[in-house]
Amino acid sequence: MTTSRYRGNPEALRSLVQPDRVHRDLYISQEVFELEQEHFFANTWNYIGHDSQVPNAGDYVTNDIAGRPLIVVRHQDGSVKVLMNRCAHKGSRLVSAPAGNTGKFFRCPYHAWSFDTDGALRAIPLKLGYEGTEMAHTEAGQGIVAVKNVRIYRGFIFVKLNDAGPGFEEYFGDSLSSIDNMADRSPTGELEIAGGVLRFTHQCNWKMFVENLNDTMHPMVAHESSAGTAKKMWSGKPADAPKPMAIEQFVPFMSDYKFFEDMGVRVFDNGHSFSGVNFSIHSKYSGIPAYEQAMNAAYGEEKAHQILGLTRHNTVYYPNLTIKGVIQAIRVVKPVSADKCVVESWTFRLKGAPAELLQRTTMYSRLINSPFSVVGHDDLQAYRGIQAGLYGSGNEWVSLHRNFNEAEIGKREVTTNGTSEISMRNQYRAWAKYMTLTMGGEQ
Repeated sequence: MTTSRYRGNPEALRSLVQPDRVHRDLYISQEVFELEQEHFFANTWNYIGHDSQVPNAGDYVTNDIAGRPLIVVRHQDGSVKVLMNRCAHKGSRLVSAPAGNTGKFFRCPYHAWSFDTDGALRAIPLKLGYEGTEMAHTEAGQGIVAVKNVRIYRGFIFVKLNDAGPGFEEYFGDSLSSIDNMADRSPTGELEIAGGVLRFTHQCNWKMFVENLNDTMHPMVAHESSAGTAKKMWSGKPADAPKPMAIEQFVPFMSDYKFFEDMGVRVFDNGHSFSGVNFSIHSKYSGIPAYEQAMNAAYGEEKAHQILGLTRHNTVYYPNLTIKGVIQAIRVVKPVSADKCVVESWTFRLKGAPAELLQRTTMYSRLINSPFSVVGHDDLQAYRGIQAGLYGSGNEWVSLHRNFNEAEIGKREVTTNGTSEISMRNQYRAWAKYMTLTMGGEQ
């Protein structure tokens, strides 16, 4: 019989997170991973999709959050509903496709029970067979379980499966300014998903990917062979020579320590953060005159300049979403096991913007975020190395001491130097809070 070290023991889980270090079980323990699925992801607000993916009544996409199968569907009245992908009868998945249109109702492929797109029970074959039973008064008679905590913000759909914890605005706070900036980069203020998704399996715990997004001490080391090669290829060219788009996107990854130090990082309560407070690797992309003209016409020159002048690097919406507003791309992490996750990369189109913007985004996604990426494989190799190395004996802790200051603890927002490990410490404090929120005990 396997002994449970953490189940029913919130204090043991909280002890994994110290002010300036975390225990390796956060990455390698399958028991911790299973408890994350049961508690942590259910207690936090998770990104599940974008409303542009379900433009018409009956359109749906499927997804999993916290191990629960979900359907995001456009209801007949135009609202967006999030339902458990589970028939109320025998528990069969209602839909298996990643996306589609169900018409006016869902029909179970097993016994043909049907449900409206808001989850209400619509029809049962040979319904007389249930007369005189208690079925109508049980969960089965109530239809598909609908997720109550759903919020759409500038088209981004978030869900929280449990009622415990803060509401949407309190949970995200001022970090939502990065989503605002991404949407405002459209002359119409609207975004839409462009094309399909790039999925990339990572042989590591999901948290390694998330914490790496604002780790600015690794680019000039891990990406030396990829971005460093691109930099060498362009060396010696005149400073005013027009750069090919690939060179423009590759080379900044090889900026020096001072660049990333001065870039700055800002963290928010509940694990959210962004790097690039002052500037970022996207700051010197070539201008696109037709786009700038469209933005000036839509917002006026001053407001357009403010919107386009905000060039944040990665914004982490903890726990599962990261966005790059400057290039209109997002990545979503999907945990699979303690040592495996899938990262999805989605590309957005700015409504009302010239096609050159989408071309730049799709190139970035291919070069940096896709399974074909050169830069991405540098990170993947690092993750694999960490996942394997953590089994080494003699040291069970992971250091997060860089620029640690006790004064940062408990603050809702902190801005500091770009190479600080504060974003990781901030994430793990949120992890300890929401992992044990519904377990009881002192916090």
